[in-house]
Amino acid sequence: MHEIQSKLMALALKTDLSQLTLRDIGERVDLGREKPQIIKHHLQQLVKRGLLRNKDGKYFRVIVREENKKSGLISLPIYGLANCGEALSIADDQVQGYLKVSPSIIKNKKKVFVVKAKGNSMNKAFIGAENIDDGDYVLIDAESKTPESGDYILSIIDGSANIKRFKEDRSREMVILLSESTSNYDPIYIHQNDLDSYSVAGKVLGVLKN
Repeated sequence: MHEIQSKLMALALKTDLSQLTLRDIGERVDLGREKPQIIKHHLQQLVKRGLLRNKDGKYFRVIVREENKKSGLISLPIYGLANCGEALSIADDQVQGYLKVSPSIIKNKKKVFVVKAKGNSMNKAFIGAENIDDGDYVLIDAESKTPESGDYILSIIDGSANIKRFKEDRSREMVILLSESTSNYDPIYIHQNDLDSYSVAGKVLGVLKN
């Protein structure tokens, strides 16, 4: 995903874009107020990918859509693959489909999406009673972006999606992303000076076995 689009999505998670002008949005994503057409272009690209919707020139975040009330189910958007090893797999920007779940599974969370796990580097990580195997559906709480040590998170590293256990090493000013696997996988170390290429997309809420 383009850097500007990543910033727009981060802004959309905490701010109602429909209440902002293009110039306001540009200022919020550090592009300034003088390039509204660039902001409009990137917003439209996010609309094409299913991440935003445009209604009468106003932009809205797309996360969860509800099914008809008769079924009582909720459809969560699936955004592609997230690697459980090195940060190599890039989660697709475009919604690939929807996973129907009972509302009780997402624990009344409002902003939940799904990625499919790739690899076995988290097969000893238990979220509740379930571990994370290759091909499993992993539920991500997009509202939880300030993890504590020990939390399982979905990270975006240089545009690549990665599931790991989060550890903050304050003494060395580092974030450490740890595997929990039957195989040996090296940790990922990110110094605070390089956090521009790293972001937390959300906390792992649960796992649905495929």
